[in-house]
Amino acid sequence: MSTRREPVSRRERPAKPALSRAWIVETAVRVMRAEGLARVTMRRLATELDTGPASLYVYVQNTAELHAAILEELLGEVDLAPVGAAGDWQERIGAVLASYAEVLAVNPGLARSALVARPSGPNYLALVEGLLALLAEGGVEDGQAAWGVDLLMLVSTASVVEHAGHDESPRSDEEWSSLTSAVQDASAAETPRVAALGSLLLSGTPAQRQAWAVRMLINGAMHTPLPGSARAAD
Repeated sequence: MSTRREPVSRRERPAKPALSRAWIVETAVRVMRAEGLARVTMRRLATELDTGPASLYVYVQNTAELHAAILEELLGEVDLAPVGAAGDWQERIGAVLASYAEVLAVNPGLARSALVARPSGPNYLALVEGLLALLAEGGVEDGQAAWGVDLLMLVSTASVVEHAGHDESPRSDEEWSSLTSAVQDASAAETPRVAALGSLLLSGTPAQRQAWAVRMLINGAMHTPLPGSARAAD
């Protein structure tokens, strides 16, 4: 006589944690760090979280919003200690932006996404607040600082995108080699300035170029009034 198998009650199964936006973002960050941003899809996250993809859209509307949420999470790793430290205010802005770039450089896919992502959480606001405080310390007028901080972050992000991610783009080294050859072999008759400045066009490390760009933008912000301002009309 066979023994009838007793069914397992649902009440005896371990309950799944309640789905939340924080848990989704935490899982997305973990997957990105392990496998890259390209692997962070709604379907993959649903599998990781043992749910259906449709359930995720209750908390995150689309991939762009998810990327912004991941960026917001990682911005908490930016070192803002230079904001309240002593020393040259421009150098401290450079240090904050270098830390920001370092966070992005570890995740080059996210750096590309950061060019269009719109984080809006406390970590993003803390970064912007710190940069604005340093610009104010240096005497940059409020309007020029408000526009300048956006450019400072944009250029820092673009610098990471330009120089990082070779592992994710196998053609990068080949393309850079082609550009180098084109500049070095430029015709002095057809493109005299390119031929004359070829070595300078390709000179400098990514860090040196970013540091120079930050200084250049800060100085430009200090001396370039906003359109329609009283100074612009002078």
